[in-house]
Amino acid sequence: MTDRTEMDALNARIVHDLRGQPSVREVPVETLRLAREEGRSVFGPLHRSNRAVDDRVPTPLGDIPIRVFTPDGERRGVYIHFHGGGWVLGGTHHQDPRLEQLSDESGQVVVSVGYRLAPEHPHPAGPDDCEAAAVSILERAGSRFGATRFTMGGESAGAHLALVTALRLRDRHGITNLRALNLLYGVFDLRLTPSARLFGNGPQVLATDSMRWFIERFASGADLDDPDVSPLLADLTGMPPAIFTVGTNDPLLDDTLFMHQRWQAAGLESLIRIYPDAPHAFDAFGVSVSADAHHRINTFLKARLLD
Repeated sequence: MTDRTEMDALNARIVHDLRGQPSVREVPVETLRLAREEGRSVFGPLHRSNRAVDDRVPTPLGDIPIRVFTPDGERRGVYIHFHGGGWVLGGTHHQDPRLEQLSDESGQVVVSVGYRLAPEHPHPAGPDDCEAAAVSILERAGSRFGATRFTMGGESAGAHLALVTALRLRDRHGITNLRALNLLYGVFDLRLTPSARLFGNGPQVLATDSMRWFIERFASGADLDDPDVSPLLADLTGMPPAIFTVGTNDPLLDDTLFMHQRWQAAGLESLIRIYPDAPHAFDAFGVSVSADAHHRINTFLKARLLD
């Protein structure tokens, strides 16, 4: 259960830290990225793992950077990870503690993909990189990573990229043996669901105006009705079991609710947990429910690898 007092304190802290700061629309992208690297964003300092290894995978688009976490014990599979950040911010090294934990608890080699970012590289550059990297990783999974079963996931924009990549693997490469998808507070309809439209523009990790700003930079003229852009509109036939995680104080709440329901309507296995009052990216702030969310996800992924 969510500790309401703790969540109230987290929401108050986020508002306090962001009140009076300029919106993303008013700050150069380079400034936003530097603030995150230097630990001056609302998320605080980065914590790098001394076990992570930076590498690259060859693709037709060129070598794509990856960051690899290897579990201490048995290698049951490979988890392909796509980081969040609105397709504009973020990097493979921004969630080291979480990805290291996921690797150990689920018994997977975690491969975090460094895709090209908008606005320098708008759609379809990022999804193209994710698709190409996933194909390359899967082709080399056994020889390079010591496992052949695989799962995939991400958070926020990374969840969007994970689902788009899974659909592309099915439609463009005939790859349908993905064991599970892990979709944390994802954005699945870039036209904006009701919760995203109605959330408002106060000082939050993500709000209506910042959501529109990220989409403008990423989509940049793309057709928002295209399922490759808004995967809520996609045919879900053959998609694997999925686990969805979101908080109620998140503009992307409806994205998760709607996609979970579409998963169920397609006759697919879907598990969802909704955390009362939790804001966007709540699990990045070290609150107690983070451990619950991460444990459920790790357990779900591990079980699907053993099926």
